[in-house]
Amino acid sequence: MPYLKMHTNVAIGAEQSSQLLTDFSSLLAKETGKPERYVMVELEGGKAMSFGGNADPLAYVECKSIGLSTSQAGGLSAAIADLLRRRLSLAPDRVYIEFSNCPAEFWGWNGSTFG
Repeated sequence: MPYLKMHTNVAIGAEQSSQLLTDFSSLLAKETGKPERYVMVELEGGKAMSFGGNADPLAYVECKSIGLSTSQAGGLSAAIADLLRRRLSLAPDRVYIEFSNCPAEFWGWNGSTFG
């Protein structure tokens, strides 16, 4: 049920995309304590975006999960920023991350919900 979607204006090649998908999936499972088999990651690179009035490298990340706590959000924020710094050379102050704690009854999977 953890879901991460990243938009960035940085072009991401196939090999880099594959590595980011793996890294984000593992990171989400670890930080949320959820089984990785439920983790979904989506990446969109090369988007037309600006932040602070310029188009320097940036990213917007959405991170949603059932039962996401404020302490988990803090840990995820640091881990995501570090991963983006290492993999895409993105400065942490050029990354916005939106966290959402979704109620289990509003998260559907396999023809039902988790609630």
